Amino acid sequence: MVTSTAVQLEPTGTPREEVESVVVRFAGDSGDGMQLTGSQFTLATALAGNDLATFPDFPAEIRAPIGTTFGVSAFQINFGARKIATAGDAPDVLVAMNPAALKVNLGEVKTGGTVIVDTGTFTGRNLKKAGFDSDPLEDNSLDGFQVLTMDISKLTMEAVKEFGVSNKEALRSKNMWTLGLIYWLYDRDREPTINWLRNKFAKLPHIADANIAALGAGHIYGETAELPGDMRGFTVRQADITPGLYRAVTGAEALAWGLAAGTKLADLRLVLASYPITPASNLLHILAGMKQFDVVTFQAEDEIAAACSAIGASFAGTLGVTTSSGPGIALKGEAIGLAVGAELPLVVVNVQRAGPSTGLPTKTEQSDLYQAVYGRNADAPLVVLAASSPANCFDMGIEAVRLATKYMTPVMLLSDGYMGNASEPWLIPDFNDYEPFPVKFSAPEDIGEGSFLPYARDEETLARPWARPGTSGLQHRIGGIEREDGSGNISYDAENHQRMTDLRAAKIRGIAKDIPLQGVEQGNESGQLAVVGWGSTHGPISRAVGNLRDGGYDVSHIHLHHIWPLPSNLGELLSGFDQVLVPEMNNGQLVTVLRAEYLVPAEPINKVNGQPFKITEIEDAVKSRLDGQSGEAK
Repeated sequence: MVTSTAVQLEPTGTPREEVESVVVRFAGDSGDGMQLTGSQFTLATALAGNDLATFPDFPAEIRAPIGTTFGVSAFQINFGARKIATAGDAPDVLVAMNPAALKVNLGEVKTGGTVIVDTGTFTGRNLKKAGFDSDPLEDNSLDGFQVLTMDISKLTMEAVKEFGVSNKEALRSKNMWTLGLIYWLYDRDREPTINWLRNKFAKLPHIADANIAALGAGHIYGETAELPGDMRGFTVRQADITPGLYRAVTGAEALAWGLAAGTKLADLRLVLASYPITPASNLLHILAGMKQFDVVTFQAEDEIAAACSAIGASFAGTLGVTTSSGPGIALKGEAIGLAVGAELPLVVVNVQRAGPSTGLPTKTEQSDLYQAVYGRNADAPLVVLAASSPANCFDMGIEAVRLATKYMTPVMLLSDGYMGNASEPWLIPDFNDYEPFPVKFSAPEDIGEGSFLPYARDEETLARPWARPGTSGLQHRIGGIEREDGSGNISYDAENHQRMTDLRAAKIRGIAKDIPLQGVEQGNESGQLAVVGWGSTHGPISRAVGNLRDGGYDVSHIHLHHIWPLPSNLGELLSGFDQVLVPEMNNGQLVTVLRAEYLVPAEPINKVNGQPFKITEIEDAVKSRLDGQSGEAK
């Protein structure tokens, strides 16, 4: 941890250490409540005024056998008094609720880090299920770590026995006991969690009381036990952040709110037609609870029906939105092509996951870029956007609505499992600061003396008019067969097909004039090396480039939010760098696009293991190219 200074005395007179930032990982069986534990610690940390970033890591199996490595669930939080860009490379503290959690996560813990273990679960049977040949608490497996062992299961049972709960109910409280200990360790306030427990179990007060007692018992244990080594408690100062009203937000929450905000700015109703799929289902859950904002949600019988229903909603004069992950987007492909050809606004959200096919449904990846940019039959271009952080999902949701409605086109918005589930503090914006972009539907008086031409073009945007069905005098045909330029009537004419194909492509290309010029996030606009990223790689790239620049390296960070069309100045910007490095959680998809569009000699850093990039991975890749070794800048 960071060099310490004594700043506060515990009741025993032992000074606490002040640390700048800490990474804590809670890990246990998927039934141990690690995600709940992590979310409550996140809430307490946010209220304490620290900056933070989290990484919930779910098992890929719905319900793996208890005690096996396949069922380990983890929640990591990085919090501190400085700007926090990622959930942290390696934990300072690992809380392992069973042998399987220790087996899966020990290799990630910093050398000299703290490992807290529930000895009550380290039975011969559990050790065997986790794949241990011997007990790691008794051999040399934990040498090099600061280890705190206690029978959390037994201590929890003793703490809650007076509340008349069953043994099963009592053991469900051991995550609260553990949380109480960590609250003591990092000087967190228990009151928000106590209030949450009373609310959650309002109809089961004995369960609430048991959990509160367990929380308090863990905290008392930290205060009174003779803990080994330097475990005397730590303090993390408030972060120096922009004043304002903040809340912790996940990418799924921010994206749902951004889509709803976008439709408000467009003066439209939002109609979400979706089919559940991990990890996109949260968007359906969140938007289903937003009826008061003129949001309609519909769970279709399959992915194809969901996409077609969303298109129908847009045809009817609302904004159709459909959400999924890679496999579901593949099934929606033909319907998305219909929206491209019919030139109807549609927002398609792809919360990417590890594939192909079912792959690793709870793990993160960025492997759907090809699918988004190229993945439809025929020439069917559409807009592709990518959010870069949980908070950024809000603004990108608004941008997706703006472009879809202004240009009468589908927009695919890329998120991923890491971003969707991770959380960070979000400075709640003033909605009055956002410029409305109300949709103007065609009206009978717009026609003049001629007939309505549903495929006439706006001279600036090349968008066709949007007419609500049933409007007098605006009757028109729409469908999947090629339309005649202007009238929209079915046309098999070869020259017309060429013209319509060219017009649809030109419309999308022209959007480059309506998006911001590409800027440089850190560093100079030319130099030795640019690290180019998109999506959730923003955090680790940002921190890595900042560290490298502090060390004297000539490196810049460029991050893309508009993937297709690309910003109009991007080619010129990239040409100013000797080297271009592209970290991606795939096998080099943005690299292919950049090489094809600009003939730039971009090099990939690929990672496809279901986990986000570590800061050190990007630092080492840059150093190896600039000075041939991991060391000081030349």
